[in-house]
Amino acid sequence: MAATAKPNGKSITDSDISSKIPATANPLAEEPSQIASNINYHAKFSPHFSPFKFQPEQAYYATADSVRDRLIQQWNETYLHFHKKNPKQTYYLSMEYLQGRALTNAIGNLNVQKAYADALNKLGHDLEEIREQEKDAALGNGGLGRLASCFLDSMATLNLPAWGYGLRYRYGLFKQRIAKDGQEETAEDWLEKFSPWEVVRHDVVYPVRFFGRVHVNPDGLRKWVEGEVLQALAYDVPIPGYKTKNTISLRLWEAKASAEDFNLFQFNDGQYESAAQLHSRAQQICAVLYPGDATEDGKLLRLKQQFFLCSASLQDIIFRFKERKGSTASLQWSEFPTKVAVQLNDTHPTLAIPELMRLLLDEEGLGWDEAWAVTTRTIAYTNHTVLPEALEKWSQPVMWKLLPRHMEIIEEIDKRFIATVHATRTDLVSQIPSLCILDNNPQKPVVRMANLCVVSAHTVNGVAQLHSDILKNELFVDYVSIWPSKFQNKTNGITPRRWLRFCSPELSNIITKWLKTDQWVTNLDLLTGLRKFADDSKLQEEWASAKLANKKRLAQYIEHTTGVQVDPSTLFDIQVKRIHEYKRQLLNILGAVYRYKKLKEMSPEERKKTTPRTIMIGGKAFATYTNAKRIVKLVDDVGAVVNKDPEVNTHLKVVFVPNYNVSVAELLIPGSELSQHISTAGMEASGTSNMKFALNGCLIIGTLDGANVEIREEIGEDNFFLFGATADEVPKLRKDRENGLFKPDPRFEEAKQFVRGGAFGSYDYNPLLDSLEGNTGYGRGDYFLVGHDFPQYLDAQEKVDEAYKDRKKWLKMSILSTAGSGKFSSDRTIAQYAKEIWNIEECRVP
Repeated sequence: MAATAKPNGKSITDSDISSKIPATANPLAEEPSQIASNINYHAKFSPHFSPFKFQPEQAYYATADSVRDRLIQQWNETYLHFHKKNPKQTYYLSMEYLQGRALTNAIGNLNVQKAYADALNKLGHDLEEIREQEKDAALGNGGLGRLASCFLDSMATLNLPAWGYGLRYRYGLFKQRIAKDGQEETAEDWLEKFSPWEVVRHDVVYPVRFFGRVHVNPDGLRKWVEGEVLQALAYDVPIPGYKTKNTISLRLWEAKASAEDFNLFQFNDGQYESAAQLHSRAQQICAVLYPGDATEDGKLLRLKQQFFLCSASLQDIIFRFKERKGSTASLQWSEFPTKVAVQLNDTHPTLAIPELMRLLLDEEGLGWDEAWAVTTRTIAYTNHTVLPEALEKWSQPVMWKLLPRHMEIIEEIDKRFIATVHATRTDLVSQIPSLCILDNNPQKPVVRMANLCVVSAHTVNGVAQLHSDILKNELFVDYVSIWPSKFQNKTNGITPRRWLRFCSPELSNIITKWLKTDQWVTNLDLLTGLRKFADDSKLQEEWASAKLANKKRLAQYIEHTTGVQVDPSTLFDIQVKRIHEYKRQLLNILGAVYRYKKLKEMSPEERKKTTPRTIMIGGKAFATYTNAKRIVKLVDDVGAVVNKDPEVNTHLKVVFVPNYNVSVAELLIPGSELSQHISTAGMEASGTSNMKFALNGCLIIGTLDGANVEIREEIGEDNFFLFGATADEVPKLRKDRENGLFKPDPRFEEAKQFVRGGAFGSYDYNPLLDSLEGNTGYGRGDYFLVGHDFPQYLDAQEKVDEAYKDRKKWLKMSILSTAGSGKFSSDRTIAQYAKEIWNIEECRVP
């Protein structure tokens, strides 16, 4: 029988626990002893494991079941309240949600952390240890998915009638392992057992069709028929607001085939694979986030995923609209946009536009003009990128094959848009080839999804002021002249609950103490009250001790994960985000290479005068993105040499942090002192990790890109280490490069040569470094201006080294960083969406 360690060091068996704590159902328990009974009840009567086991894993699942009891009660109350009040409701469509662990967030938002910690102690367990048993939900990849999750938290906290829709990916993007040859990808295992946070809704199932043909009735009505039909089954995840009863839903769709689709005759004939062909295809849809799309099958699968999300979600939205209306006799479709707001998170859910049109035209019998009026008043679009490769363009032949009726509808939308331009804007006729939705280039005909969104949505927004300005002045400039009031900015935000209150309790307690209130957790602007204490030596000491506690926690994690020992007294310098050439992890690691080379050239006395630094880089490189994977390999190779060099390794360490996800971020961000947000100006739409670092008192070295611009304005220019070309300078610098006018800094050449010379092993880095060479050509010419910005980057890093030596100055800057981060709460962002785009209002559960 398993024994469990008690906090006082004694050990007790599971049967001791069972006998001492009654196993009594108490779903709404608030007292520790009642909560302990409820946890024990779930261990015995909601069993997921063999009896008589109550080790940390079993304790985690029983604890999650206990928390879920309370969530389900609030969830049901919220659902009923929305049903009664029938407010206008927002439905947020996103291909990814990066939720992170749910336990800490749920008990934090329910305000029962201490009660659960005490209850678990009574059961012989420690909350910290139990929390570690939970696997991050593998439903997202980067900033786009994490933003969606922050938004859900804010929607619930602001008591807004809102709902998220996504897909239930079984294997996620991938789990990253760093091996001898660099990054290796394996499937995520978050559903290997099950997730205690989701509730399957067996009564919420919708048919989703693919392929087939369009049948035209004698009366001219068109209907999409035949092809293959799969079922979309709903799994709901509760999203509790902070200190409120409101608990909203993230509804995730899973693809299924029915028993009827299983061919028993074929199976008994030994044709096992073809007997279950549709079941196999159904499993593919929600298997992996962003499956490789180099092949036609890969493209079809991605398109299937996108349509599956859109079709299931819109059928559900329409069902809910009708359900609330009661009788179909009183159904007025013109009221639909007064009850429903649909937000598209980037172009992935663009097919919601033709699908809503199809449902209204073919299923509900509306005419074109009425259906178009409903659709355009319902749907809004958030643009997240200006990178050409990320503005989705789908092959027309692939679309005709998979979604023939939708292509007819898209053709009609395009035809009518072109006619409108001809009729009302003759000055723009010459621009039609770039403005229209269908690019009919005979070599490669495509559907331009961003164009479809802009033409069809009532509002288009960017996600930081600089990004929105680029959209209005460059990317969508001609559309702005047609619809000047359609375009808005909504600077991104982050939830202060997960990203400060729960991940850095020491620092948040200090903030509460000095502000004499914890109201800042839901009103982040109150942080400005710290400014008047920024020079106070008492606050600075408390601040430093909280930061050191976080650094020690991080150092333990780094040693446990990578085997590298890092010194918490060194400057912790962190860059964590997707590995991409525009995010310029290559600039960071070449800077580290140069720093290492200079340290090697110094005498021991000179080295002692330098600022010791630990550089940590983390993030996933997309499986087929070769240069990104080379960057991961280079970081790891540099670390392997630097960290074993006895002359240097007390002054510099370089660590690649593997398998970056939300839970890893919750350790890295509070433990960081400098973070790097160094993308080529004009290429990062916003960034949100910059906000998380700034909120945690971490100083930023960065370019004037994305939300960096606004962060610098808010926290003060003196508290931001700025370098690099500006967005308006970038096009000319690229043109100069093409014309052979670029003269590289000798330090840049020195760093590259050091790598090429084999200082970090025998791996061939020439293809990676060649992307920084030459003036033009595919994969050459340093498109992301690493060489141009390198000297300024080194100069800015020297300023960092100097500032860190002045402890009082650094701590003051750190406090001012937190004090200036109030604007970057997702509560502010969502309140703006609610008022200025969705037109929805608070609907608080009494």
